[in-house]
Amino acid sequence: MGVAAAKEIQVLARLIRESARTLALTGAGISTASGIPDFRSRGVGRWEKVDPMEVSSVQAFQRDPAAFWRYNLKWWLEFADAEPNPAHHVLATLERRKLLQGVITQNVDGLHVRAGSQTWEVHGHLRTCRCLGCGGRYEFTFLVEQFQAGKNPPRCPCGALLRPDVVLFGDMLGDAFEQAVQVLHGCPLLIVVGSSLQVYPVAALPRLARRLVIINRDPTPWDDQAALILRGDIVQVFEKLAAELGFSD
Repeated sequence: MGVAAAKEIQVLARLIRESARTLALTGAGISTASGIPDFRSRGVGRWEKVDPMEVSSVQAFQRDPAAFWRYNLKWWLEFADAEPNPAHHVLATLERRKLLQGVITQNVDGLHVRAGSQTWEVHGHLRTCRCLGCGGRYEFTFLVEQFQAGKNPPRCPCGALLRPDVVLFGDMLGDAFEQAVQVLHGCPLLIVVGSSLQVYPVAALPRLARRLVIINRDPTPWDDQAALILRGDIVQVFEKLAAELGFSD
């Protein structure tokens, strides 16, 4: 990572130690080391190849639910085999050591929850699904088993369609986002990790914090507001941060 990056790690560790309260805001970039492709990185992002409004929106689901599931379930199932990587685990350790209050995440992969972090999943998650008719809730595996048995689109026992408990394009954000706004308001330090900060309203959250650190491969619209920017590999950044703070898990 070089000498300059090492100095940046020292600054980051100092900012965390001195902050009365710190939160993290994470995006897809933190999970790429777990084998989950991101969405907006130049040349490799999923949304560079396809318009999300055409395949992953409320409108797409309503227009052709079977096509919606054929496209989306294939890559959502990749999350099932993914494991938290060292960056997820270091964030959870920071929380256990009272250096981090919790993680606000745009990710639906559930890896922060599995790593042990207190997590506000503002775009939902893939642990459950719900019925658009009776409102019943089921484990996501209930839906997956139907699809894999050839039943597409998957349905509730009442006959109505099932949908994932994720925020689709065109959806309103739910309670987790409102909770994140409340917990973040006036926060002394926000560490943004692996987010392009391009998807609103989540991209506006940094304005609620007093000080901002950005750890991301590519530039973001908030870079000129950040007290510190780290461009290194995210896992390496957190491994070196853990060493600087005196722990390695």
